[in-house]
Amino acid sequence: MHVIRHTFKPGDPGALRGPEDLTEERVLAYTREQDISPRRFPSDPPRYWVILVADGQRRSRLWGTFENHGEVTADRTESSRFFDLRPSGFLAPLNDRLVVEWDTPRSWHRSAASASAARMPVLEIADRDKVQFPGFDGVLLSYLQLREMVEDPRYADWRIALSEVQGIYLITDSTNGKQYVGKADGAERILGRWTAYARDGHGGNVALRELALVSAAGEGTRTKTDHARHFVFSLLRVFGPSTPSSEVNSAESHYKAALMTRTFGLNRN
Repeated sequence: MHVIRHTFKPGDPGALRGPEDLTEERVLAYTREQDISPRRFPSDPPRYWVILVADGQRRSRLWGTFENHGEVTADRTESSRFFDLRPSGFLAPLNDRLVVEWDTPRSWHRSAASASAARMPVLEIADRDKVQFPGFDGVLLSYLQLREMVEDPRYADWRIALSEVQGIYLITDSTNGKQYVGKADGAERILGRWTAYARDGHGGNVALRELALVSAAGEGTRTKTDHARHFVFSLLRVFGPSTPSSEVNSAESHYKAALMTRTFGLNRN
C-alpha cells in the first residue's frame, strides 16, 4: 500500500481547491498524475493507493482507495507520469470515518511499510449515524452532499421530508455567486427534482446545461464538464402537497424578480 495525503489549494485550478472537488472524478484525475522523477514518487508504486485529505493541522481523514493497474506509458510527458487507477472497495467501510495523525505536512506520501507510516496513530473512527434533517430552513447542500443525500441510507429522514413537499429552491454557483431559482411542483416534489440534478448536474435547465457542456475549441462537438461540483442547493419556500400549481408558479416568479436572477443570474425565463 501507498498512502497519499491531499490538501486543498484554493488558488490552484489544477489542484483540489475545496470540499466541492472531492468527487471521484476529480480526485482520480488529480491523483493519477505524478512527477516523472522516481525521487519524488516511486517508479513502481504498489497496488493500493490509500487517499487521505487534510482535516486540520495534523489530522487527515480517509477519502477512499484506488487500485493501481500500472503506468499508462502512452500518456507520459516530459514532466509527468499517469497511472491507471480504479476505485477500490478496500477500506470502504472507513471512508470519511477514519482520522489519523499526519506528522509533517512537508511529506505528502509514504509507503505503508515505511517507518514514517508507524507514526500515523488513529485519532478517530467516527460513527456513521444517520444525518439529522435540519428543517426546511436549514437545508444547505453542496453538489457532492446532494448526491449523497439522494443515495446514502444515512439521509433517509431528508428524503422522506423532501419527498412530501413542493417548493421553490435556489442553486448558487460558488465560483461567481450567480443564482438559479427553480420550482418543484405537482407529483415531482423537491426530492424528485433534486434527484435529477444529482444524476446529471443540470436537471435539464438551459443555463445550467450550458455550464455542464462546453464546446471544444475549434470543434463542433460538446464535452461534459464537472462544473456542477460548484453548485450549492438550498430552499427558499416550501408548500404542502395539495397547494395549487398557480401558487407555486407565483412564488417562483416573485423570487426570480426579488433576486434578479433573470438579469444577473442563471434564469432564462
